Amino acid sequence: MARVGTDRPAPLAIVLSGLGLGGVQRTMLTLAGGIADRGIAVDLVVPDARGPFRDRVPPGVRLVELDARISRLPWVRARKRRRTLASTLALARYLKRTRPRSVFSASHYVNLSLLAARRLSGQEFPVVVSQRTHLSRAVRNAGFPFRQRPLLAALVRALYPSANAIVAVSSGVADDLAEVAGIARDRIDVVANPLRLDHVAEGARKPLPHPWLAPGEPPLCLAVGRLAAQKDYRTLLHAFSRVRQKRRARLLVLGEGRERASLEALVRELRLGEDVELPGYVENPFAWMARARLFVLSSAYEGLPGVVVQALACGCPVVSTDCPSGPREILQDGKLGTLVPVGDPDALASAIDRALDAPFEPDALVRRAEDFALEPIVDTWLGLIEQC
Repeated sequence: MARVGTDRPAPLAIVLSGLGLGGVQRTMLTLAGGIADRGIAVDLVVPDARGPFRDRVPPGVRLVELDARISRLPWVRARKRRRTLASTLALARYLKRTRPRSVFSASHYVNLSLLAARRLSGQEFPVVVSQRTHLSRAVRNAGFPFRQRPLLAALVRALYPSANAIVAVSSGVADDLAEVAGIARDRIDVVANPLRLDHVAEGARKPLPHPWLAPGEPPLCLAVGRLAAQKDYRTLLHAFSRVRQKRRARLLVLGEGRERASLEALVRELRLGEDVELPGYVENPFAWMARARLFVLSSAYEGLPGVVVQALACGCPVVSTDCPSGPREILQDGKLGTLVPVGDPDALASAIDRALDAPFEPDALVRRAEDFALEPIVDTWLGLIEQC
């Protein structure tokens, strides 16, 4: 593991909860690489450097694993929230030793840990915290007393105002954060997740042998994301079952997660085994997006779903729930894709059925994806630092 030395300029540090699979990790690795491409020293700071995304740390980005023994305990390591908070003192030691030029962080518990660590370090440097999803959703949790995380809301209200800049990935996330945290809305900047369009195009061109893609096969619907309650794949499977009652079609869900067993059971219950596959996580979803007839997002909530932008970049039409938040902003109020209510299998089925027959203009979809290109978004992040 790389150690912090004195033979390089003070780095710009990016703090993450780890290198497990997830949209936040993918997005911030993309941002780190884009900043490093400008010749800026970048440290990627994590409590635990293990994980499937370790091999995707971009060239020129130094991976720094915090020396926090408590975060390695099995009970602590098992949850990102525990691992992150348990590493706060180690993060403070890193900040005091390294004296970074500035620090970015992503996700509310990482943001809180960073803001607390800066106080403990006694150092002064700009901190930009990034809210990736609705804080109100995080505060509400059925596993906590009264279905709330009251301490989370209190810590956000106490610590977020000390950040030099606060970023949200969508206007919906920004509005929610302002209301829940009591932060003035004009203090929150909206900066979308960046996308390396060249990487998407390269992945889309790669060969993809699969019998479902042979000429004359039924149209393919695609979903990509963790097998988690947030993604509401149960509603998608019920909707697809209704579609199958009317026409031939197939559904592929790329992703892994805790709901695999229950979703596989539902596939059997609905007798969809011949037309639905859940093959797990794949390294290159873009090849599938470029060949699918339709991309479907069934989420109950999001921040700014990068998979929708990726699908557009591949010229794939989109049907999405009008969930809070992001799909409506990405699809320009439904002009570039169909929006349906959350948790409504009938509405989702009807939208899928119509979209499978509707003509579409892939060039318009690709042009919209270009609004999320990496370079302008790196400019925006670096501009925030200059203003701090």
